[in-house]
Amino acid sequence: MSKYTLYKNARLLDPASSMDIKGELLTKNSKIAALGEKVDTPDEATIVDLKGMCLCPGLIDMRVFIGIPGADYKDTIVNTGEAAAAGGVTTVCVQPNTDPIIDTIPHIEHLAIRAKNALVNFIAMPAVTKQLEGKEMTEIGLMSRAGNRAFTDCSSTIENAAIMNRIFKYAAAFDALIVPHLAEPSLSNNGCMNAGALATRLGLTGIPTAAETIILERDMRLLKSTDCRYHASQITCADSIEVIDNAKNSGLRVTAGVSVPHLSLNEYAIEDYRTFTKLSPPLRSEEDRIAVVNALKDGIIDVIVSGHDPEDPESKRVPYELAEAGVIGLETLLNVSLEMYHNGSMELLDILSKMTSNPAKIMRLDSGVLKAGAPADLCIFDLSTPYRIDPEKMVSITKNTCFDGRPVQGRVMRTIVGGESIYQYDS
Repeated sequence: MSKYTLYKNARLLDPASSMDIKGELLTKNSKIAALGEKVDTPDEATIVDLKGMCLCPGLIDMRVFIGIPGADYKDTIVNTGEAAAAGGVTTVCVQPNTDPIIDTIPHIEHLAIRAKNALVNFIAMPAVTKQLEGKEMTEIGLMSRAGNRAFTDCSSTIENAAIMNRIFKYAAAFDALIVPHLAEPSLSNNGCMNAGALATRLGLTGIPTAAETIILERDMRLLKSTDCRYHASQITCADSIEVIDNAKNSGLRVTAGVSVPHLSLNEYAIEDYRTFTKLSPPLRSEEDRIAVVNALKDGIIDVIVSGHDPEDPESKRVPYELAEAGVIGLETLLNVSLEMYHNGSMELLDILSKMTSNPAKIMRLDSGVLKAGAPADLCIFDLSTPYRIDPEKMVSITKNTCFDGRPVQGRVMRTIVGGESIYQYDS
């Protein structure tokens, strides 16, 4: 028997079609059945009155690290799904640095089996090179034929240009997306924050923006002789923005992303040696942060990611230079991004496009849109609710957020995956 749910009195927001109207959306089982200002509704439908709240496609996060398998003490697949649901995220793209590393079809299938118990959709991003060592290419062709869309060595840089060139040419034959990490090892391996006067004053080894830009420029040169799809997962500085802009203007199939912390924090968040602000790549200068926000507004940067990376207290409660890099972010992806709407930096639909329709296009997903026949993966949020982020109230097992105590405006109220309500905010 078909199951219908009508969401009425909603502000329907669909970046893919530039829709921003007051209306209704009807789901039938796992799909969107109809939407508009007024929808014909079956008598047996469950009615949900949203009372003017926003309804948009479920968010798609293209950079999520998980602890399973290999680091159960950090988080679990179930907990990652719960945290994603609390943040309005309905699809997570899992990085391959688990134990064992996700670099073969059996490892992908193993993740898929375990993710069946999760609340949200899990998509593996298998490794580009075996064991993330940057030496030997994985079976990109076989994994592509099996339905995998994107490949990454997550936080490891492929140093050898000849190997990277071979990867681009091989991936192009399968229209596979390559998602590299941009950090020239000799400039970045011993650093722990942005290079500059603040690093000198704090006595910490700096990582210059050139570490990012050098690898990016190398990759753009190599891409000129291929037709490979390329996604720079985290852009953090003005020089890299210029490289991406030039590459797009020259016709290369290049897209780019940025994490929420790099949009909303600068290097001064580190000033009291807060290890919860240690990231890879590091937080940059305020000038770079502003440049990244403007690039997002101008469409040079296409995607916002959380960079969700749970770390246990023992990995963070150590001297800054010894701490592991990474922060949790699934539960703060939307509410911190909405700061750009509230301060007038970006339009609401434009912000949402960076977390819905754009990543869906890049990953070749049928979600990320509001239209009849699309998956009923939905995010419902109150745009105006103010509160402070409290780690102790977060769903994630680890609490390593860099936004502790930050005031935000906008709260996820309900998350729907496949037509089923998987999260509802309970005040």
